[in-house]
Amino acid sequence: MIYFKLDPKAGSPFYRQIIDQIKFGIASGNLNIGEQLPTVRALAVDLKVNLNTVAKAYKELEIQNILETQQGTGTFISTIEIQISAKEKDEKLQDICNEFSTIAYSYGFSVNDIINQLQKNK
Repeated sequence: MIYFKLDPKAGSPFYRQIIDQIKFGIASGNLNIGEQLPTVRALAVDLKVNLNTVAKAYKELEIQNILETQQGTGTFISTIEIQISAKEKDEKLQDICNEFSTIAYSYGFSVNDIINQLQKNK
């Protein structure tokens, strides 16, 4: 299971963040085939978003055959295998690094400070 976290400053809509987290969760092995996801209502409450936001993300993933909803039992990861391209991974990491470095620089940390801290966290 993965822990969903939405970032209002990310620049992408919440439903897109949910989709990305599910796709990357599957690709990384943090979500497994057949694993049940939280209900739309439960996830919306946890993330403090509108039900329609989660429903839209789940619906788009169903259209892509990534999720399967079984009436009365829930939403599950389908048997489709997700491969995240090297380009998509690189773009996602670049976005994360840009956001992270902007915050770190605003607090006065240098590139060397950031590198040293990252190396400590290995």
